[in-house]
This record gives sequence, structure tokens and C-alpha cells, in this order.
Amino acid sequence: MMSTKAFTLVPAIEREQLLGDRDRGSLECVECCGRNLYVGTSDCFVYHFLLEEKTLPSGSATYTATRQLHRHLGFKKAVSELRAASALSRLLVLCDGCISLVHMLSLEPVPSGARIKGATAFALNENPVSGDPFCVEVCIISVKRRTIQVFLVYEDRVQIVREVSTPEQPLAVAVDGHFLCLALTTQYIILNYSTGAAQDLFPFCSEERRPIVKRIGRQEFLLAGPGGLGMFATVAGISQRAPVRWSENVIGAAVCFPYVVALDDEFITVHSMLDQQQKQTLPFKEGHILQDFEGRVIVATSKGVYILVPLPLEKQIQDLLASRRVEEALVLAKGARRNIPKEKFQVMYRRILLQAGFIQFAQLQFLEAKELFRSGQLDVRELISLYPLLLPTSSSFTRSHPPLHEFADLNQLTQGDQDKVAKCKRFLMSYLNEVRSTEVANGYKEDIDTALLKLYAEANHDSLLDLLVTENFCLLPDSAAWLEKHKKYFALGLLYHYNHQDAAAVQLWVSIVNGDIQDSTRSDLYEYIVDFLTYSTDPDLVWRHADWVLQRSQEKEEYHTHLAVLYLDEVLQQRPCTPDKDAEVTETQAKLRRLLQESDLYRVHFLMDRTRGAGLPLESAILHGKLEQHEEALRILVHELADFPAAEDYCLWRSEGRDPPYRQRLFHLLLAVYLGPGPAAPARTVAAVDLLNRHAVEFDAAQVLQLLPGTWSVQLLRPFLMGAVRDSIHARRTTQVAVGLARSENLIYKYDKMKLKGSSVRLSDKKLCQMCQNPFLEPVFIRYPNGGLVHTHCAASRHTEPSSPSAGART
Repeated sequence: MMSTKAFTLVPAIEREQLLGDRDRGSLECVECCGRNLYVGTSDCFVYHFLLEEKTLPSGSATYTATRQLHRHLGFKKAVSELRAASALSRLLVLCDGCISLVHMLSLEPVPSGARIKGATAFALNENPVSGDPFCVEVCIISVKRRTIQVFLVYEDRVQIVREVSTPEQPLAVAVDGHFLCLALTTQYIILNYSTGAAQDLFPFCSEERRPIVKRIGRQEFLLAGPGGLGMFATVAGISQRAPVRWSENVIGAAVCFPYVVALDDEFITVHSMLDQQQKQTLPFKEGHILQDFEGRVIVATSKGVYILVPLPLEKQIQDLLASRRVEEALVLAKGARRNIPKEKFQVMYRRILLQAGFIQFAQLQFLEAKELFRSGQLDVRELISLYPLLLPTSSSFTRSHPPLHEFADLNQLTQGDQDKVAKCKRFLMSYLNEVRSTEVANGYKEDIDTALLKLYAEANHDSLLDLLVTENFCLLPDSAAWLEKHKKYFALGLLYHYNHQDAAAVQLWVSIVNGDIQDSTRSDLYEYIVDFLTYSTDPDLVWRHADWVLQRSQEKEEYHTHLAVLYLDEVLQQRPCTPDKDAEVTETQAKLRRLLQESDLYRVHFLMDRTRGAGLPLESAILHGKLEQHEEALRILVHELADFPAAEDYCLWRSEGRDPPYRQRLFHLLLAVYLGPGPAAPARTVAAVDLLNRHAVEFDAAQVLQLLPGTWSVQLLRPFLMGAVRDSIHARRTTQVAVGLARSENLIYKYDKMKLKGSSVRLSDKKLCQMCQNPFLEPVFIRYPNGGLVHTHCAASRHTEPSSPSAGART
């Protein structure tokens, strides 16, 4: 259990204020209405106090109770219950089975002497059905066996409205409109006293514990259920909230949203209605009363009265965030919606979301952080400012005050851990890329795009060029200096071009080709410059570099490129004014496609620029394939053309002559395009199934099964699964054969090795050393070439073979 300080317990009435020096008498019941606090005692007195609340500099509250009047009711029994009817200025007092009416301020009985006799307990209807503002509705448990009575109580008279029979003897009652929630001797029920309809809730054993029936809101009650559970029930007999677990011997309970407060013999426990967890425990002995009055929770012993003062929800939420208990803080913040004005809540909740987002970010929980930033409408510059040098020098941004987090920058947050720094930078790249085209970026586009460019350049990320060739708001001074620092000269040229400084761009690229500066971004940079100048509308720029272009290469265009351009021009002339994707393919267009597929000598980028916007999607897909831009190519074939056979042919074409992993990657990419978002989803689903079933061997089954929707049936994928299983079994068996062959080959090698070492030697206890004629006690010996065996120590002292007159070599 994670503790939360939700309440503080402060005294309101001490024993001396209540009883003075009298030893007799004890507190039996309490009622609170506004500043008026009433206490009923065991010796039939009613006391009236005025409560004054004061807030200390620390933010905590204290209460001072000033005694006004007290009056003896004239009975010899204890005052059982007190209820204030402020609309009538009356106090309803239950004593000795009789409910009397007294004035709230003077405690004088009403002159008419109106009273309700024969009551053991009663409850006021806080959702009355009469509609008369000058009366209150009271429901009593009558001394008559198994009977509930409903009364209308006026300033000076009472009127019985209805008498209802119950299945068993009622012990406790709460009322809402026409509905009574009753604790009977063996169960709880909901009873509509207007229609007589009853709804059983759950069993209850009155011999084991005291019943608790509390109205906690419109048409909802809180009950002490079996197994130490606090159960919620509506007038329909259902529970819309999960139960809370409290003590088996709970005495009283109350609701102070979002908490349920329970009292037992030793403790006050606080449970959340939002996540059902116990949040706080306060020691409190000898308590026997716990009630809530208009949001104020009062507990009492027989000698004194105390008030549970809730800490402000904002303070509780901030304490949870400070303890990194993000989920609890968010749950509590959502639950606070009903207690805080809408506009104030929205401001508070957005701030809490952002604080929680930065906590998750600091713990590298990036998905959770991103969602919280999105929900809290984060000024993205708050996040960028954590990364040193990413905000433009011209930015006027200052962080939120009070701050949303406690970190100076990324280095402090990660404690210098470079792996964490890298992860944080990758997250920021992803996040900025997502938000740059949304409303979140409004007003901050220069800050976002400039930061994104810096991250891309530092990480050598491919998206740097994509950023610079599309609409962007990168600030030139900061971005140019950063690109030059990281030696991204080609990208710097694109930045100059985007800012209408083509002369600076071309000069930079020429320096790269000449080798004056180093940048390997494009191996075809010379051709790129030629294409750039070809389409330039600045004649001075073209003539300024014409000599350099001619000196660098006498052949401006390859024959393959020239032929492709001729085909392309003729295709465009033959096409109708309104492009039709279903139009018949001409012979020239077929030749163009064949050339683009089969040749590797034409200038791909040049032709791609020529086909852009020309309504030639298939040709564009082929060119993207030549550039290894397979995802874009497959997107065109699938989404624009919906030509699924062509998409499969593309995978076969581009993987021809390549290794199996390359081929597998293409087919997986096509499957991902089929399963991804886009038009004609049903048709793409069918195509995906056909692709898997026709080309099962081209896929990694384990990866595919993770991608597929859970709604697909096994029968639908039967051919694929059979092929995958068959392939897996084949691979396993092939591996087993290979292992067996390897073992056989190893055995052959061992055999050959043994043959090379000579015949084996059998050593037993009957063998004797041929020098000392003693047996061998250990499996260690020297064998001479003539087959003689001797001890190692014997061989060390002799240099001739046994039984041989000539010297022999030891082996």
C-alpha cells in the first residue's frame, strides 16, 4: 500500500467543553449544519455549538467550537439521533422511541408539540419527491414489526404519507426519492415505497456486524458488505463502482469524494473510490461515530468531537507527483473534475499532465510521455529547451513558472549517461517530426524545424535531406552554422537553395566535387549539379558554371538516359489530356518500362524529376526501386495503382540475384504496406492473405504472426501456415542431417588419427615393467618402439630399450 496524506485529524470539541466536571453522560450522536454543530448525550441533553474554521500559515485548518445552548429533553433515555432541517429551522431529535421537533437556535420544542412516536431510527430524504419546500420527508423504522413509515414534517406538524411492510425486520435505512435502501436481519434490499417493488442486493448477517447504509449521492448508496467490503449500490440494484476493502468490524463510513472513510475499533482508514486502494490510516481509538455533513467528515468518541480536514486535492496530487506516483496522481486529478470549476480544472489538469509527462520522460518512458505531452497540449519548446543549443539563438522562449520539472538540462536529467542521452535525442526527433505538421507547432515552427535539423545533422540521419527538400521553417543563420559544424555540406547547399540562394548552393556542391571539402552524401553529385543547372531559371548561374561542367565531363548524358528521355517524351505526347490509370499501355510505354527495369546505366534522379507529376506511377515505382526506396515504390503500386500482382512482381524483380535475407525483407515490406493504413483496406487484406499463402517460404513465420490482426482465422492462413511448418520441419531435418554427417566425418578423422598413432596398448595388473619386473600401479608408462612397456621412472634411469643391446628412442 502506497500511503497518501489525504486528511488531517483536528479536534473540534473536547470533553471539558461538552461535559465539564460531570462524570455522567457521554456523547451519543452528532449533527452538523453549516456552522451549527449539535451533540446529543446519553443523559438526554442536546448541545449547540458554533464552529469557526481558521487556516494556519502552513495551509492546515483548525476549528474552534463555541458552546451556545444546551437543553434537557425531559426523558431518561439517551438521545439516539439528531437531524437538522435547515429549511424549517428545526432540529429532529430521536429519544426514547419518539422524534421531537425543536428550534435549531433556541432548542425550544415547537409549541404544537408535534412529534412522531414509535420510531427506532430515521433518515431524511435528501432527494424529496413532494416538491414542497416548506416540509421535509422523513423515513422511520417503526417499532411495529417489519414496518417502514414515511412522514412529511412541517414547522409545527407532521403528516404520515405511507406505511410499507418489509420482508424482514429493518435495522438501518437510507432514502433517495421513492427508493429505500434497507439493512434487514439477513440481507440488504432496495425498496420502492411508491410501487412496493423490492430488489435484493446481497446477504448480510446482523448477528456478526453492525449494518451500514449511507446515501452517498443521487440514487446511490454505500453499504457494509460481506468479507469486509464496502459495496456501492444504485437504486436499480447494481454497482457502478468497484468495492473497497475495509475492516471486518467497521463501525461507520462516509464519503468525501474521491475517498471513502471508514472507522473501526482502532483506526480511521481512507480508501480511494477511483482505484479502490487504501491510501491513509489514522490511529483513532474508542471512536463510535463517523459521519459526513455537506462534505465535512466528523468522527467522535464518547467524550469528544474531531473533524477530518481534507488536504487540497492539488496538494495531494503534487505530493504524488513528487513521489513519482504518476498513475495515482492522474487518477486523482481526473476524479477531482467534479469538485473544481471547469475552467480552473482544465488549467490545473493540463499542468498535471505535463508534469507527469516530464516525470515519464525522465524515466525514459517515452510512449507514455508523448501521450501525456499531447493530452496536456505541451508548448514543445519546454521539451526542446532541455537539449542544449537546440533552440535558435533568436528564440524568446522562457520556461513555464512555476516549473514543470526540476531539471536544468538533458545532462543533469541523464547524469551524463550517453546511452540515455542518445535515447532522449531519438525520442525528440520522433516527437518533433510528428508534431511539426499539427496545430501544436503553430507559432513555433521555426523553433521546431531548426531543432529537428540540428538533431538530424548530429545523428547523421537520412531524414535531414527530406526535411530540406520539402516545406520547412529552418532558420538560416542557426541551421547553416550547425550544418557546417557537422560537415553536412550537401545539406547546407539544399538549405541555401530553399532560401533562394542558389549561387551559394552550387558553389558549395562544386567544392565537394573538386575535393576542396569532404562530404560523401551523394556519390552522383556531379550529375545532380548538372540536373540542377539544367532546370535552373537563372541563366547567369548556368553560364557561370558551364565551363566547369564541360571540363569535368565531356559526356553530359549517357545513351541510356537519352533513350529513356526520348521514350518518356513520346509517351507523354501520346497520352490523353486527362490521365487515366486504366488506359491501355502503348508499345512505347512498354519499352520505357522495360528499359527502366533492365538498365543500370541511366541517371535515375534525372528521370525521376522528369516523371514527377506526369501521371506515370508505375514508372515512378521502378525508379524508386532503382534507388532502393522500396517502401515508396510498393506504396505507389499498392495504394495508387492497387496493382497487387505488380507489387509481387516488383519484389521478385528487385530480389533477383540477391541473397535470401534481402528477398525476405522485400516481401515483409510488401506485407506491411498491405496491412498498413490506406485506401481499399478489404482488397489489401485479401491481397495480404494471397501473398502469404503463395509465397510462404519467403517469410519469417514468427515475425509475420506478430504483424497479423488477431481476428484472422487459422483456416484463412492454412496454406501459409502449412508451408511455414513444412519449411521449419525441412530446415530442422536438414540441420539434423548436417549434424549427423559432421559427426560421421569427425569419427572418420578420429579413426584416421588412431591409425596414425599406432595400435592400441592394453594395460592390466598382470603386465610387468620389462626393466624392474614390477607391476604398473598407475596408468602411466613408457612404450618403446619394440613394444616394451616400462615405468616412467625406470625409463628415466635407462637409455636403452629392454631386451635390446642397442639404444632406443622413447615414445
